Amino acid sequence: MQIVKLDHVNLRTTQLDIMIDWYTNVLGMRRGDRPNFSFPGAWMYVGDAAAVHLVGVDGTPRVGSEAGLKLEHFAFSATGLAQFEAKLQAMEEHYRRADLSSFNLVQINLWDPDRNHIHIDFPAQE
Repeated sequence: MQIVKLDHVNLRTTQLDIMIDWYTNVLGMRRGDRPNFSFPGAWMYVGDAAAVHLVGVDGTPRVGSEAGLKLEHFAFSATGLAQFEAKLQAMEEHYRRADLSSFNLVQINLWDPDRNHIHIDFPAQE
């Protein structure tokens, strides 16, 4: 067996509709096909891949990775750094930029409505 790539991330949330909206409008994902499970949720797609699985749960709203849960962050590779930064600024979305020149990367760090930490990696030459 050889692992070849990360398939998806599964996130539990008490704010399903808000999370769907955020992953659609901020990260440009689309809601797509999902098996008919007995619990609410949404699969958010990047191209043909369901990259983020959202599971709707009841209970007290929880804070994500920044609250000391085991998942610190997950990441995506992307292109279009200038357009993405302009979009985040226009939406007044909080983010942090990290220029990692020794790795030829620019990271955009941001947090979804549940405070899960996500970073988007762009080639530094953009």
